[in-house]
Amino acid sequence: MTWVEAIVLGIVQGLTEFLPVSSSGHLRITSAIFFGRDAGASFTAVTQLGTEAAVLIYFFKDIWRIVRTWFVGLWDPSVRSSLDYRMGWYVIIGTIPIGVFGLLFKDAIRDTARNLYLISFTLIFFALVLAFAEYWGRQTRTLENFRMRDGVVMGFAQAMALIPGVSRSGGTLTFGLLLNLTRETAARYSFLLAIPAVVLSGVFSLGDVFEPAEPGTAAPSVAQMVVATVIAFAIGYAAIAWLLRYVAHHTLYLFVLYRVALGTLVLCLLLTGTISAT
Repeated sequence: MTWVEAIVLGIVQGLTEFLPVSSSGHLRITSAIFFGRDAGASFTAVTQLGTEAAVLIYFFKDIWRIVRTWFVGLWDPSVRSSLDYRMGWYVIIGTIPIGVFGLLFKDAIRDTARNLYLISFTLIFFALVLAFAEYWGRQTRTLENFRMRDGVVMGFAQAMALIPGVSRSGGTLTFGLLLNLTRETAARYSFLLAIPAVVLSGVFSLGDVFEPAEPGTAAPSVAQMVVATVIAFAIGYAAIAWLLRYVAHHTLYLFVLYRVALGTLVLCLLLTGTISAT
């Protein structure tokens, strides 16, 4: 991996991780178009540690309050009715689907699922699902109305993002809207829900990231991974603030149009032989 590649992919990761457009899909597409190879699923997982560090810092007060209340509630029944205690369980239970499916389909996620034909299809198809959710969802429920059912459904939605092109935030936002949650409520839970899954995925991938993703290519160095992850952190932090402000006042149709356009572009490049699907 070259320094240009590491820097560009770090920027792409930071820009797209929290938007409903699929960061893993963008990293795969960017690698194919500009560098002629796949940086690999491990590179994606490790750079996501940078963006999740941004979440930890941005929501530090909320996270600390939830964690503290959850631990207190394990032996103090008086706090178990609080939103923070319940939110701790919602995040734990909601994380189970992606953990189970991630372990069961680890090899397919690292290989078959990174096919660009599949990514172009998921970009377009789930854009249409997002559009339907934006149109149909009544957006009457806030975080105070959040229930375990919501956490489980959005947990399975997050698990779908194991396929590049689906989008972790896109999947959870879509199903949050279908559950009649407000966009901001769905986005906030999406950020919290991603923390355990992304951190564990990144840690488990550290051992593989310095192996070449494709035969005959150079793996990233430690310095390149550090720089890419730091860049992803800095840009990701700004992206969190922007997205929360955006979803509070705007629909998600802009992202729908973008996903359809990008998916169509990738499909055209594949059909003309400009880029390879694998």
